[in-house]
Amino acid sequence: MGWRVYLYAQVTASVLFTQLDCVAVPARLQLRHQAMINYPHETPPAAGESILVAPGIYWIRMPLPFALNHINLWLLEDADEHGPGWTIVDTGYGVPATHELWHRHFAGIMGGRPVKRIIVTHYHPDHVGCAAWLHEKTGAPIWMTTSEYLSAHAAAEDMAGFDRDNSARLFLAHGLGKARPDFAEAQKVRSGAYKRGVPTVPKRYYRMMENDEIMIGARTWRVITAFGHAPEHATLFSAGDNILISGDQVLPRITTNVGVWGNQPEANPLKQFLDSMEKFEPLPADTLVLPSHDRVFTGLHERLAQLREHHALRLAELEAAIETPQHAAEILPVLFRRPLDEHQLVFAIGEAIAHLHFLWRAGRAKRTLDAEGIYSFQRVA
Repeated sequence: MGWRVYLYAQVTASVLFTQLDCVAVPARLQLRHQAMINYPHETPPAAGESILVAPGIYWIRMPLPFALNHINLWLLEDADEHGPGWTIVDTGYGVPATHELWHRHFAGIMGGRPVKRIIVTHYHPDHVGCAAWLHEKTGAPIWMTTSEYLSAHAAAEDMAGFDRDNSARLFLAHGLGKARPDFAEAQKVRSGAYKRGVPTVPKRYYRMMENDEIMIGARTWRVITAFGHAPEHATLFSAGDNILISGDQVLPRITTNVGVWGNQPEANPLKQFLDSMEKFEPLPADTLVLPSHDRVFTGLHERLAQLREHHALRLAELEAAIETPQHAAEILPVLFRRPLDEHQLVFAIGEAIAHLHFLWRAGRAKRTLDAEGIYSFQRVA
């Protein structure tokens, strides 16, 4: 039976949510998945409602205008010398529909109590989109890592190589112009996508760094940064209660997008992503994981093992496919088993380059540049 895997891709514009038909997964992995990944809450919170997932931690959900149609956000009770209040983790896509739901939460579960801080795990639109709006409404400071804060500004202003034309040139250098001759023209109408979800980027922030400890209410949360999906993605771990707010780094049933983009054309983000998972392996087996998508779950170690095996299988399949020289656009059907529209294509090609770069950097493939300026990859015999 084929393994159905969902690929979540979100970078500076929007979201790709593509169903893949992957190679068969060994029976032991299927059995481990059934036995070890558990979901304490069968149903996620409805719009405007919340679920208590641990003492003082509430799960809320906001809609997204994409195929991946939601993001999970977290409300943490936060009392200090000034009285009770809240810390918000991640903010939702910056559109009026999200604002309306925030107003419902202000008047509902949050009970009119003040917001002490707003933590943003990374710069992608569904996470930072409402940060400036929430700051304006509540006066609460924004907490981010520096790489994510600066990336949000760069993406919003098409600076520092985040502009669409820069990535388009990279994708053309990996054969996309040959595979999709209409690609360059089609991309001209897709400008400004990041600002549709992030109309304003906060101008001030409080810097978070690896291993910082943040006291929120009675809990101490340690910052664990991860790489590959975003420049300096922050996750939060409470050792006292074994709770991990994992953002997009560890998701229970979908795999995080890892792509190469125009401002880092030689990057090896898949290795960064896999290396970052090692940071989570020492966490306790009973850790309660609060992810940005899908449902709250336990079985962190099992999920990490699944993700490693998934990527190993995909890389092996890709390695087999490049017996003869292939460019990234040519191997898209190996990774994506259905037609891709113009929106999905951008994220798919970034993902394909990332996988090829992993093989190349590991010495499992060689890269060549032809007279037309197009890269191709071939496995090393």
